[in-house]
Amino acid sequence: MSTWRHLFTVLTPTYNRAHVLQRVYESLCEQTCQDFEWVVVDDGSTDNTRERVLAWQQESRFPIHYLWQENQHKKTAINLGVRHACGEWLVALDSDDTLEPNALYGMAQVLEGIPVPDRDKYIGIIGLCARPDGAIVGDMFPHDVFDATSLDLNFKYRVGGEKFGCMRTHVLRQFPFPENVPGFVPESLVWRAIARAGYLNRFVNQVFRVYYDSPDSLSRQGRESAGYALGLWLLARDTVVECLPWFRYAPAQFLMAAARYTRFGLHLGKKKKKALRHWPVRGMAARLLIALMAPAGWAMYLRDRWRFRRGRKRALN
Repeated sequence: MSTWRHLFTVLTPTYNRAHVLQRVYESLCEQTCQDFEWVVVDDGSTDNTRERVLAWQQESRFPIHYLWQENQHKKTAINLGVRHACGEWLVALDSDDTLEPNALYGMAQVLEGIPVPDRDKYIGIIGLCARPDGAIVGDMFPHDVFDATSLDLNFKYRVGGEKFGCMRTHVLRQFPFPENVPGFVPESLVWRAIARAGYLNRFVNQVFRVYYDSPDSLSRQGRESAGYALGLWLLARDTVVECLPWFRYAPAQFLMAAARYTRFGLHLGKKKKKALRHWPVRGMAARLLIALMAPAGWAMYLRDRWRFRRGRKRALN
């Protein structure tokens, strides 16, 4: 017998986003499937986020849970929300975006199309994102119903752009975001680890999420922080060290990742030696790939430095 209280948990990490959180709440109220809870993880907000969420708790038709933590990062907020989720499937919805009214119903319908004995093979039901004007973000999938790992989707089928859906909560608990990495951690590091464990996604050409590009989102805060270089270096390392079986599908992507390994390693400076103790480069093929592209990585690093100095001079003038 299932121990889950809901089919879905909608998880929203947020930081000082009370001014846009209203549209998330309104989109949840409009859902045609109401078998869900909303878990809001407040990453140390100093605005009136708490007051708004507590007010919605009193009027909402669905359960709302408010969790607060000291300001850390989106990755720790997601981990906290996953640990507290009571839904079998987790929908991570940013605090500035919305769900299509039939999003949860559509995910449930796709799930019903997977035979029960096969469902443990799947980590997610993933669809498309659209902008407020209806334009699709990124590429569509090769077929309307399409099964693959996230690594196959990226390297073999070369489908790019923002995607969105739900993922199995109990699997996400086995693959938490690394909290020992300061600053920005690319989400794809986690999705790739899950793919290497053999889990499939069912991809569908349905729009589940309306995407609003906001400069103050938690994701962008991570990219703009001083710790962004480590996260991007880890992503480059993951590509050239852990994903080499997919090299034959997209060699150009791997060559670029090898160059970015050197580029962001140079940005790390002395911190790289410490990072290498935790995340060494294994395998002769990975070492050769990095060595081959090292000159390109140096050129990219010098370009970054030049652009930084030019931008600082403009700011002073």
